[in-house]
Amino acid sequence: MQPIKKIIVAAVSLNNTPLDWNGNASRIKEAVAEAVEAKATVICLPELCVSGYGCEDMFLAPETHEKAMSIVMEQIAPLSVDCIISVGLPVYHKGAVFNCAAVLVNGALLGLTAKQNLAGDGIHYEPRWFKAWQPGVRDVTDSGVPIGDLHYNIGGVTLGFEICEDAWVATRPGARLSEFGVDIILNPSASHFAFGKTDTRDRFISEGSRAFACGYVYANLCGNEAGRVVYDGEAIIAACGEIVTRGQRFHLKNHQVTTAALDIELIRTRKAGSASRHTTLGETPLQVTNLAFQYPSVYTSPKTNPDKAPWELVHRKEEEFTRAIAMALHDYRAKSKTQGFVVSLSGGADSAALVCLIKYMTKIYGIAPEGILTTVYQATRNSSPTTKQAAAIMAAATGAKHHEVDVDKIATDYVSMVEKSIGRRLTWGQDDITLQNIQARTRGPVAWLFANIENKLLLATSNRSEAAVGYATMDGDTCGALSPISGIDKEFLLTWLAWARDKGPHGLGPIPELVCITKQAPTAELRPEDNGEKQTDEKDLMPYGVLNTIEIAAIRDKKAPIDIFRALVEEGHPESNARAWVNKFFALWCRNQWKRDRFAPGIHLDDENLDPRTWCRFPLLSGGFPPI
Repeated sequence: MQPIKKIIVAAVSLNNTPLDWNGNASRIKEAVAEAVEAKATVICLPELCVSGYGCEDMFLAPETHEKAMSIVMEQIAPLSVDCIISVGLPVYHKGAVFNCAAVLVNGALLGLTAKQNLAGDGIHYEPRWFKAWQPGVRDVTDSGVPIGDLHYNIGGVTLGFEICEDAWVATRPGARLSEFGVDIILNPSASHFAFGKTDTRDRFISEGSRAFACGYVYANLCGNEAGRVVYDGEAIIAACGEIVTRGQRFHLKNHQVTTAALDIELIRTRKAGSASRHTTLGETPLQVTNLAFQYPSVYTSPKTNPDKAPWELVHRKEEEFTRAIAMALHDYRAKSKTQGFVVSLSGGADSAALVCLIKYMTKIYGIAPEGILTTVYQATRNSSPTTKQAAAIMAAATGAKHHEVDVDKIATDYVSMVEKSIGRRLTWGQDDITLQNIQARTRGPVAWLFANIENKLLLATSNRSEAAVGYATMDGDTCGALSPISGIDKEFLLTWLAWARDKGPHGLGPIPELVCITKQAPTAELRPEDNGEKQTDEKDLMPYGVLNTIEIAAIRDKKAPIDIFRALVEEGHPESNARAWVNKFFALWCRNQWKRDRFAPGIHLDDENLDPRTWCRFPLLSGGFPPI
């Protein structure tokens, strides 16, 4: 056998869907074919890509793991001729389900490496379905296949695994794999998008490849896989502390194959020269060996690009927000088999942001904009010519089919009907919130009607700041099948609108018409003017910057009200204001958990998310927080 010098490896990202057995298998096979054509010998596919990562409680159904294994053996294993394929699937073994990476070589299932560290925080519920495999333990399935904490000597090259969360913990399996002299670590992942997360991945991949003196292949899912989470499709290949190449993020193709040649001789030279690395000698009972495999000679190396895309270098959060929501919208529309979107365009910041994001979506993914977006402005007697004009301008700027309807008579008829029933008039002095809410709720059926007529997704327009304090009308502005901006705060949203107005995403350009939105203070326009003063959101609540500060301190960081009050005073806010703001926030937060529980599905963007179904749990009923 000739000495092995270089081998070509492939990291594959896939846009799969839970329980889409035929579709998932087809995309896997297409990706493997492309990787083989690129002369890749080792092919790493994402975590649980056969079944889909978001199967939820269906992971416990026997059909799910039985179907996944049958697809692996009947459709994917035959593709592993003269190549090594790692593919993710759920595996039932001795009364438990394990999250595994199957290693396929020359048509056979060589082994099943099981995930050791399950993600159980925030949006992750893996311990609900899977059991964590114990380090250092190996077993055999009923069909005689090795399973557990395994690494593989295949044709003289040693491969090991860190499955997604395994690489994010302090006691990474990679350290133990390094003691066995593993040449390449594969990391099949289902790692959700969050602002700035790509930098963290860069660090643990490059540092892992340096500390463990190995090649490192990272493959992730792509797209809006199951509804509330987006995966950016990142693929990275590193060696000995350096990133060799990376794939395109947010690509939203069915698959993307990223290849690189790893210099096995160089990796082993670096490994031998690492004085601090421990080596386990003698028997290695966790190793599976297949010495019959032959690696081809590498004559030409694939083109590589270790650099991030230009758009990732400046205005990172604004750029990532644009692309994450654009991806979520496009993929959700495709997988829900709907024709586009309906937005109740109020002439305010939130709905304007949504239509701009849809416009950017069409540009990013090359979609013809005609017919994608329908907007409707719904006036009452408290609506102003300013917002009506702004809505029309934004509809024209984003290519929407725009409608203008007057719902004042409908709202008035509701009020008159109830007044007759209760025997008194409803007044602003006594029934303020009631009279505001009926206007917002009257708009819901109209927006749904347009969505039903055109088979489109109605998008709710509420943001995270409104969710925190319940500044939203249930069955009004919360109406929708999807709530794309419910994971972002209003302060950032206003910053993003100004950026989109003046600069816009890299290569996509600005939307200057946004000036009609950014020049006005956010307002619900549900209450008559009071002595010439118009209703505004910040008068009803507090400054958005303060609201965001309190929300993050209270909910993300779990700070007590008195501590937040003191911090605000230290920042220079008057004590009376700080006390009023903190008391208002906590009172509204506790009172409105039921609203957050009923919001339409939102898109996870960071660890400040308030969605109780994926991130932030709080009781519907509680004793609350006493005023400070």
